Amino acid sequence: MDTVEFTRMQDGTTEEYAFLEGLEQQYAAELPRRIEAQLLGLANSLSGYRVNRLEHSLQSATRAWRDGRSRDYIVAALVHDIGDELAPYSHSELAAAVLRPFVSERLYWIVRTHGIFQMYYYGEQTGQDKHARERYQGHVWFDDAVEFCELYDQNCFDPAYKSQPLSFFRPMLEEVFTREPWTVEGNRS
Repeated sequence: MDTVEFTRMQDGTTEEYAFLEGLEQQYAAELPRRIEAQLLGLANSLSGYRVNRLEHSLQSATRAWRDGRSRDYIVAALVHDIGDELAPYSHSELAAAVLRPFVSERLYWIVRTHGIFQMYYYGEQTGQDKHARERYQGHVWFDDAVEFCELYDQNCFDPAYKSQPLSFFRPMLEEVFTREPWTVEGNRS
């Protein structure tokens, strides 16, 4: 079969859904390459900084790698701003949604909230609440998000920093984004 016959999901047969599941698995296997393409697109996104968004992401991941962070942490650092192009006002949530099925709840939370936590470094200069992150004070991962922004976000705009190329991180992207995903309930599917 090339396509299913149904036009409403409720009318699909077991065979049609098995066919679609096979196609979905093939498509999902290409996720690391689509993420890499999105990262490459950051090279031509928001301007004005001393480095482009791709280089910012590479610096973040390289710093995490040099600090001996886990593979999942490094990948989270690499893709933490992947949402910049499609969700400029909620980029953290978009990046976290991409990561969520593949990393710990802790890393998901850090990436999801980093947009609020990073305002600590510039909120005062832009008329935003520099202390907006304080609403999460007492959260079990509060200090982790502070540390992420301090070590792997706010300082990653340095044109003199020697980051690893995207190709260096390709095996890590492959490992993380081709593993069996978590379900919404928190179990591997």
